[in-house]
Amino acid sequence: MSESWLDTVKWNADGLAPVIAQEAGTGKVLTLAWTNREALAATAKEGRAVYWSRSRRKLWRKGEESGHVQRIKDIRLDCDNDAVLLLVEQKGGIACHTGRERCFYQQLQGDRWVAVEPVIKSESEIYGKK
Repeated sequence: MSESWLDTVKWNADGLAPVIAQEAGTGKVLTLAWTNREALAATAKEGRAVYWSRSRRKLWRKGEESGHVQRIKDIRLDCDNDAVLLLVEQKGGIACHTGRERCFYQQLQGDRWVAVEPVIKSESEIYGKK
């Protein structure tokens, strides 16, 4: 498959674009991550979410350690061509490294953030002892 479609994406100065993962079945937003040309090409080719880890400075295949893979159902580009939406099937029902269904589990209540969604599986159960 030609990768000329990647030229349409407006990459930022660091060669990145934000990518939102949304559960295809429920419409819930699971996470916001980053992608680059290599990661987005791998996502399309492999049929699973591959992100660019800014902290580790390398490709990150979602679920490579946890087993919580995101299978791609659809890939969309926004109207400004600078943000990607992945519609995914979240394997294991956990997208967040904290063991929750999604990364957006904190809600602003008054003047503080409150965790309003439960931990499904502890980090130590997912990743082993750290």
